[in-house]
Amino acid sequence: MSPKLKPLRKIKSEIVPPPKIGEIVKGTVVATDRSSLFLDLGAQGIGIIYGAEFYKARDTLKDLKIGDKTSAKVVNLEDKEGYRELSVVDASKEIAWKELKELEEKNQSFEVKIKKANKGGLISRVKGFMAFLPVSQLAPQHYPKVKDGDITEIAKALQKFIGKTLKVKIIDLDLKKNKLILSEKATEVEKETLKDYKIGDVVEGKVSGITNFGAFIDLEQGIEGLLKEKSEDILKLGQKVKAKIIEITDNRVYLSLKI
Repeated sequence: MSPKLKPLRKIKSEIVPPPKIGEIVKGTVVATDRSSLFLDLGAQGIGIIYGAEFYKARDTLKDLKIGDKTSAKVVNLEDKEGYRELSVVDASKEIAWKELKELEEKNQSFEVKIKKANKGGLISRVKGFMAFLPVSQLAPQHYPKVKDGDITEIAKALQKFIGKTLKVKIIDLDLKKNKLILSEKATEVEKETLKDYKIGDVVEGKVSGITNFGAFIDLEQGIEGLLKEKSEDILKLGQKVKAKIIEITDNRVYLSLKI
């Protein structure tokens, strides 16, 4: 039985633009039962996750309790009872893909745990998506040393990586083809280049991204520095700046405009 919630069509006190189909919304869990979950979307009404959408996301939804917040995607503006129909699975995929796209665009390295191996390389999962690390993209110290390049022996040698954690970067990302390709070798270039930097150095670069917590500065050879100072009002994309290195941690260069 559905909880006694105020359906969308009965909300008359506020006039707000309705969400669009496909829009990601955030809400607070206000009621649950065995086959549905209700989210308070504020002025946009009450959303419901039920039917096939509920069962597809049941492993995620089972941990949610009243008062918890979550994101969902609008799949129908109004059902027969006046609720917004929502999908948590679609929202999770879209949010995760945007995060992956940001990692790729910022050329940022991160760690993955290897789940499987085959003759072509290693397989992992990143934010719920299957990711492939080709053997050709392994760091030199991890590349299988196999006589005559025997494929069977390479496959055996790669088994030792299962369960291990490797630092990688994204080198190919295609949502339509569901393709996510990683490279460990790309992070080695980063390490080598970082040897040329030290705390106190004044460097020059181009602004590649601006956030509410700082700005990303492209330096050279794939190295990106993070300007820790709030800079939304003083910098713009593409602008060339000089900054001082104040910290180097985990292959990340931290900068300050105060030279």
